[in-house]
Amino acid sequence: MTTGAPTPAIAREQQPDRVESNQPGQPVGTLLSVNVGLPKDVSWQGRIVFTGVFKDPVPDSRRVGRLNVDGDGQGDLAGHGGEQRAVFVYQVDSYRYWERELGRHDFMYGQFGENFTVEGLADDEVCIGDRYQIGSTVFEVTQPRVTCYRVGIRMNDPRIPALLVSHHRPGFYFRVLEEGEVQAGDKIIKLSSGPEQMTVADVDALLYLPGHTRQGLLRALRVPALSPGWQGSFRALLDEEPGSGNAGLAVTSPPPAWPGFRELTVTAITRESDSSISIRLEDPTGAPLPAARPGQYLTLRVQSDNGQRVVLRNYSLSGPPGAGYYRVTVKRERGGAASGYLHRRLAVGDQLDIAAPRGTFILDGTHTPVLLISAGIGATPVLAMLQALAQERSEREIWWLYGARDGREHPFAAETRALLSSLPNGRAHVYYSRPSPNDLQGRDFDTAGRLTPLLLAELKPPSHAEVYLCGPTAFMDEISAGLAALEFDASRIHTELFGPAAGETPGIAATPARAPHPPAGQPGSGPAIAFARSDLTIPWSSDYGSLLELAESCDVPVRWSCRTGVCHTCETALIAGNVDYSPDPVEAPAQGSVLICCSQPRDDIVLDL
Repeated sequence: MTTGAPTPAIAREQQPDRVESNQPGQPVGTLLSVNVGLPKDVSWQGRIVFTGVFKDPVPDSRRVGRLNVDGDGQGDLAGHGGEQRAVFVYQVDSYRYWERELGRHDFMYGQFGENFTVEGLADDEVCIGDRYQIGSTVFEVTQPRVTCYRVGIRMNDPRIPALLVSHHRPGFYFRVLEEGEVQAGDKIIKLSSGPEQMTVADVDALLYLPGHTRQGLLRALRVPALSPGWQGSFRALLDEEPGSGNAGLAVTSPPPAWPGFRELTVTAITRESDSSISIRLEDPTGAPLPAARPGQYLTLRVQSDNGQRVVLRNYSLSGPPGAGYYRVTVKRERGGAASGYLHRRLAVGDQLDIAAPRGTFILDGTHTPVLLISAGIGATPVLAMLQALAQERSEREIWWLYGARDGREHPFAAETRALLSSLPNGRAHVYYSRPSPNDLQGRDFDTAGRLTPLLLAELKPPSHAEVYLCGPTAFMDEISAGLAALEFDASRIHTELFGPAAGETPGIAATPARAPHPPAGQPGSGPAIAFARSDLTIPWSSDYGSLLELAESCDVPVRWSCRTGVCHTCETALIAGNVDYSPDPVEAPAQGSVLICCSQPRDDIVLDL
């Protein structure tokens, strides 16, 4: 922190005359301070955070380029910085507000991580698309502040990310239209007003707070200056289904058909390949089961193969959606606790505990071409998609690209051929990495060898297609990179993982990966917390402030950003159980989901982590 820099308390005594005019060509405020800081490592809760949130005032004039003020930088370019977020602006009036609200008098300019501390330009007056000149530089307002835990670090108050949103004082970003020089004391001249006249506070509330009116979303999307990221969020909100939470912040599963687990009866077990079986599940009363979305999965609670413990596993639905029953296909894994039991001990007539279909790997409803790409047992969710397309007699251009070792390890071969033959624009290409002497090229498979990016490029798939990709992690990484090289938009490439998803911990220094494990110290005595994908169940302890903190102590991969119930990055499927919130989230998550950053268990719970 720079000593001697004027605080807002001093600024109140020395503030310039506020100009009330909001007319183009007239002064509307004053640049009080230019603040810069390069990213640095900061110690936080036993971890190292690389952040540029610490800004200090500079006494001289500074050049403002397309991406930054000279001498400034951002630590996390995925969430901050870039052309749309080149300069962050915060108002001295909000400083005064927070002094009163928080009872603090220790603020320095740059305290909120802003580049420009200004007199005027209130969040409830400035509109997205407004243009201003400061010094010799011309700016355009693009979006409100991105809420982030790092401003809480700078303020030494973890509540701040949520308070900035709930109190309608987020601040905003400028895009630089004309590069130039700025200096403290420069007048802020308004050049033009943005279309639709939607204020920063209104746009911020439209995304983060409840009440995403269709009229408001359409208005916001008519503002060309609004950054692409926020436009994408508002388009997602327009398309969201009831009960799906905030689709602008988190991609969530449709609401589950029932809470927790229910018993379903095994009515058939079918051998699909040397290593896989399909299990048909029905309601014990004979009532039809709720329809699943093509691509979703079930969570099964089964005995381990040795019978010593209960395990949780996710298996993609491989049967036709809406058939009134469910079908999952299970590959026998070497040493697999659940797959061993299901292959060796499960019998027709047995009952299994099943959680409702969940998942976000779901076939879209557009008419664009679709690529269904899989390898091995990864065929299961995309097979359900192929069945759905066949049921609706889709006229979409449909590509089925599949890789297996050989014919003995090729499940659903006859089934997929029949489905594709019923589609007017279906095509297939099957790859066997090690075909056996009994496998006939042209009948059983098309190409000997693995499906690689080079072979994919030779097929010339349409780059505007929606892609659904499932299989071993290395296969998906390789094919995803190949699709990117073919200029497929990343938003059109959808992947499904059977194991834990990669964590997202912005700004945290990387540490060696560890398998999930019980936390250090004495075990708690509270409800059982099961991390389904990590095969770990831990008793809750009140030593932890949230489920997120417990997961972190166990090295369970997690995703988060604000840590105060605002951004929904941590939103996770709650397969079973109930939670309480402290603090309450700014907006509740989707039905059947939980914000792990601010929740505590009320009873035993199962999380899709």
